Amino acid sequence: MAVPRPKLLFFSYVCVLLSCKFLQIKSLSVGINYGQIANNLPSPHRVKWLLQSLNIKRVKLYDADPNVLTAFLNTEVEFIVGIGNEHVSSMVDPLKAQAWVQQHVQLYLPNTRITCITVGNEVYTGNDTVLKTNLLPAIQSVYQALVALGLDKQVNITTAHSLDILGSSYPPSAGSFKPDVAEYLQPLLNFHSITKSPFLINAYPYFAYKSNPGNVPLEYVLFQPNAGITDPYTKLNYDNMLFAQLDSVYAAIQAMGHTDIEVKISETGWPSKGDPDEVGANPQYAAIYNGNLLQRIEMKQGTPLRPYVPVDTYVFALFNEDLKPGPVSERNYGLFNPDGFPAYNIGLNGFLPPLTSDATTMAVNLVSLLIFTLIAMFLAREHILIR
Repeated sequence: MAVPRPKLLFFSYVCVLLSCKFLQIKSLSVGINYGQIANNLPSPHRVKWLLQSLNIKRVKLYDADPNVLTAFLNTEVEFIVGIGNEHVSSMVDPLKAQAWVQQHVQLYLPNTRITCITVGNEVYTGNDTVLKTNLLPAIQSVYQALVALGLDKQVNITTAHSLDILGSSYPPSAGSFKPDVAEYLQPLLNFHSITKSPFLINAYPYFAYKSNPGNVPLEYVLFQPNAGITDPYTKLNYDNMLFAQLDSVYAAIQAMGHTDIEVKISETGWPSKGDPDEVGANPQYAAIYNGNLLQRIEMKQGTPLRPYVPVDTYVFALFNEDLKPGPVSERNYGLFNPDGFPAYNIGLNGFLPPLTSDATTMAVNLVSLLIFTLIAMFLAREHILIR
């Protein structure tokens, strides 16, 4: 059996990259959560090629990993970076907050596009009262650091919430926050209103279906055709649970006196595998949920309450993460396996390049850039317009 020569392999590799670049012209509107609680994930440099081949332009991190931010230098990808719960209380100190922003944000701008910082994750549904008390002062401290460094116009700041902050979510127009959470949320909402920063919510219809599959219609949670539910007060009809959940958050915010705050979905997804008691955790339902969700997002649909405002969504997650604790489902939310192959088919067939040394990776990048430049020059010369 003949063994391909290295030059031929190298040329084939570059051609695959070119194919991925030109086959998918339009960028996907959806964002992706890039978690890294695993010991078998590809390097950030390889992930960069995967995301570029998928034309995913928005990524949410749970930290500010320098390896990731460096790998995405001079790309069009926009990043949300995070300050973990374990670091929130220290951010109350203005000096520490400014040092963090300088080291993890300012250092990479403008070559890596960082547009948002999340301080903490689902803090108000936890049991740490000190953390809850410190969250808003930490957010304000980091915001003042952004102002001092002249970055507040290009980088906003927020925190992500679990849907469990709601005391009532049905019907959507009756949405309200739990009383013990509302005392923290009122001043936070005032901050969002002043700074024009988004309110982030982690929303998973899967959890509602898993906990009560007999009474929650599967079609309703999977964006499949169904009669839906009609809000008796607004008369608005909801054909899927995610949009109903989102509007219940809007209603809860409005009940606290604000109509000027945008709500974004910072996490949503469906597991492709679970424990025996995790009803619905399978690749079939995961493919239906995420596939239909992507269609809705690409159609730029709004919710019934805000039909002309496209739902800004980050899917959870890019990869299955084998070191996450908890039930089996926690390790199986990924659209992709760590080897770059889709966990199930929703039409996202990206390209993860093979393992190479750093020198080879740099060489490939340079050769790819040269070829793209030559192609562009040729097309310009021939006056060919690609649409």
